[in-house]
Amino acid sequence: MRTIRLHDTRPAGSRCSRPRDPGRIGIYACGPTVYNRIHVGNARPFVVHSLLQALPGARGYDVTLVANVTDVNDKIYDAARRLDPPVPSERLAREMTAQYLADTDRLGLGRPDHEPLASETIGPIVELIQALIDGGSAYAVQGRRLLPRALPTPSTARSRTAPSTTWTRARASKAPDLKEDPLDFALWKAHKEGEDTAWDAPWGPRPARLAHRVLGDAEELLGVGFDIHGGGNDLTFPHHENEAAQTGLPAARS
Repeated sequence: MRTIRLHDTRPAGSRCSRPRDPGRIGIYACGPTVYNRIHVGNARPFVVHSLLQALPGARGYDVTLVANVTDVNDKIYDAARRLDPPVPSERLAREMTAQYLADTDRLGLGRPDHEPLASETIGPIVELIQALIDGGSAYAVQGRRLLPRALPTPSTARSRTAPSTTWTRARASKAPDLKEDPLDFALWKAHKEGEDTAWDAPWGPRPARLAHRVLGDAEELLGVGFDIHGGGNDLTFPHHENEAAQTGLPAARS
């Protein structure tokens, strides 16, 4: 098998990809949040991850690509309410998911091996959060909020992307009385007025920011820790940093 070098956002340079299991590569890619039709910017990661799936396969590797679809999100709730007339958020998410699949099918690149929906992976999400609590790397607040503890290594050192002062202040201003560290972030929130979907959990109904939480399902498909974690450069901080805080993802990313 020929060596494949990938750009790695942690050391900020290219490196050889060394699979955990010889001959096998597991890829987790950040998929879309389906609150509207996709545009060319949304199509770009689909193309990149499709090529990333095909290249190692052409060189003899057994590749598994998991690309999530976030169909529960504040943007979906807001978009559904803004329609005239308003529609249930579940209906909008279902319609936009179908449009996303149809539009990306037209690219002629095939599909990822697995495309789990956030709404269908609540069980693994809850299990992942509970594991964080049991391991002491997350904490519950007022029975309904859950935030990972700050990692010993600062986010800026892991991604080499410094958060702006404005961004840091914005994160610190969100529920500062509940946080042990200003950069801690919510995994699960209480149900809010105007949200028309909810799921039961030990911390109350309604998960938050499911783009990250679907990692619980990806781990079931790929195992704990992924060979490659793919996503756009605009997601390196804080999106990928948050995911690394939850799952200990390895450094190789596209």
